[in-house]
Amino acid sequence: MPARDLALLTDAARDAGRIALRFWRKDPQVWDKGGEHGPVTEADLAVNDMLKARLLAARPGYGWLSEETPDDAARLSCETAFIIDPIDGTRAFIAGEETFAHSLAIAHKGRVTAGVVFLPALDRIYTASETAPPLKDGQPIAASRRDRLEGADILTTKVNMVPEKWPGGVPEITRHFRASLAYRLCLAAEGRFDGMLTLRPAWEWDIAAGSLIAEKAGAVVTDQRGESLRFNTASALADGVLALPPAPHADAVRRLRG
Repeated sequence: MPARDLALLTDAARDAGRIALRFWRKDPQVWDKGGEHGPVTEADLAVNDMLKARLLAARPGYGWLSEETPDDAARLSCETAFIIDPIDGTRAFIAGEETFAHSLAIAHKGRVTAGVVFLPALDRIYTASETAPPLKDGQPIAASRRDRLEGADILTTKVNMVPEKWPGGVPEITRHFRASLAYRLCLAAEGRFDGMLTLRPAWEWDIAAGSLIAEKAGAVVTDQRGESLRFNTASALADGVLALPPAPHADAVRRLRG
């Protein structure tokens, strides 16, 4: 089933890209969702509508968790669920940047079993399942093998590196940024950077697909306490995300615990 699920997600992601590109750099309608939830565009909603109709028609017994669908607790009674971000990096999409992504995943009993991250403006796709290797555009990828956190190239934001978050000492890293969390995880998976981290609560739809791809590529992927990530949870939130090679990951967790 993971192979069939991965094929389903891959085809759906490419169709999502065709919809998104119809709105990209064409001044789409934008609304503020309020609070800290950020903006949403007519493209997000159009992609979400298509994905929900298509994916649930193909797997009617699966639950549904998406950033752009009001949450329904009925998903918690489903052993298997779709976890979807129609457009991850909406601000980048609005700005006309190329690094927005579609993040599509399936989780079974709390573990991601298939994931796809597609960047339509770059025509770049990352895929993995529990039975299939991590691929970028059909080619195998592997995470960094760096053995030290100090000096590593890490995708993260400035706010994550303030001293009060690191009681065991802030590591000396070189910081980089991309708007999409899903894309950051994939960049860590392909070894273009030594890893990524965010210490803010992370929505499951932002990280589900990318976390599997990074893990299959050889990164250690956990929350900031070093605990395994679980998906299709009641809160739909993870306590931050670390995706790093084994030794840098262990050092980061030690420093974060103090």
